[in-house]
Amino acid sequence: MIGIVMFFVALFALLLGFPVAFTFGGIALIFGVWAEGIEMFAFMPYRIQSIMQNTVLMAVPLFVFMGLVLQKTRLAEQLLESMGRLFGGVRGGIAISTVLVGALLAASTGVVGASVVAMGLISLPVMLKYNYDKGLACGTICASGTLGQIIPPSIVLILLGDVLGVPVGDLFQAALWPGLVLVGAYIVYILIYSKLNPEAAMPIGRDDSISRKEEVITALKAVIPPLALIIVVLGSIFAGVATPTESAALGGAGALILAMLYGQFSWKMVYEASKETVNVTAMVFAILLGATAFSMAFTYTGGDILVEEWMLAIPGDKWGFLIATMIVILILGFFIDFVEICFIIVPILAPVASTLGIEMTWFGILVAMNLQTSFLTPPFGFSLFYLKGVAPKSVTTMDIYRGVMPFIAIQILVLVSILVFPEFYGM
Repeated sequence: MIGIVMFFVALFALLLGFPVAFTFGGIALIFGVWAEGIEMFAFMPYRIQSIMQNTVLMAVPLFVFMGLVLQKTRLAEQLLESMGRLFGGVRGGIAISTVLVGALLAASTGVVGASVVAMGLISLPVMLKYNYDKGLACGTICASGTLGQIIPPSIVLILLGDVLGVPVGDLFQAALWPGLVLVGAYIVYILIYSKLNPEAAMPIGRDDSISRKEEVITALKAVIPPLALIIVVLGSIFAGVATPTESAALGGAGALILAMLYGQFSWKMVYEASKETVNVTAMVFAILLGATAFSMAFTYTGGDILVEEWMLAIPGDKWGFLIATMIVILILGFFIDFVEICFIIVPILAPVASTLGIEMTWFGILVAMNLQTSFLTPPFGFSLFYLKGVAPKSVTTMDIYRGVMPFIAIQILVLVSILVFPEFYGM
């Protein structure tokens, strides 16, 4: 039971606000030495070396760099402005354009914080100006900003691919349809909500000084460059021309080219993007190192065997396991970050899934869709914090919480559909 006690002590320490990496590493050291002695960690340097030489994980800083460069090119601003004019005449049109832009930003940047902040600064004031319901406006922005967690190239999918031992390219391909279905579900909800509550999402009048043709051309000019980058990055992976790591490097170079095309390139911008990339990468790898020490101590103390016995004893065979797993991850997502769940919870569950004969790519997509929900669930959903940080004072925390609830329900419904009808998604 030492491993189980260790797990709950770590969870309690995280809830108290202790740094994630040091919590995992420190608790692993204390419990590991207590249970087995310091000799347990003799192989730790080799594990660290293995992590640092992992070519799959090299894609993480490269994709982060690509996203940060695109964030600084005013890409989101131009996309939102042009798409807003294109769909503004439709009831709920600004919210629909926000979802579509969120999907494009997800596939081109994948940085949740950047997407939510950009749309919060640009789209939210416009929706409030036209008297959109605050809940609908906030929920749309938060949900659209988190699409980068399921639509490839996604950092979550890269981490899950490494943890589950599944080719990242396979996860990218498998995640494409669920991501598009989620976008479609958001749009359908907005249209239905706008129809039932006409005053909550009024259409905006067209600018007669600009013809419809000019609006479409402007929108295409804003959409085509990031779309071309998405096709190059994902197309090279799906066609088997490049590995995810190589395509990430291609994406980084392509982002710099787009920065030049938008007239936003400068060495200062490259330096700032590189510095932020180092910060994000250092955070991810520090957590990974702490999680590695934790999982090693957890395994040595027999915690993995105990969890496997409990999971295999759940009624319903693989379906009972999958339902229990999804509920546990969903609940944990209310309190801890997706990185901790990826590195601590998933490695414990993966061997059980393999024993039960569950297809690991399908399992990875289920986990990824579930982890995306963790960005929206109160009280610690990161998207909620990002939006609150840039929202005007008239928008309260309760407005944001109220707005994300329907989108959380939509995500859970799509998750259930992937669980029940995997063949619909080609899995």
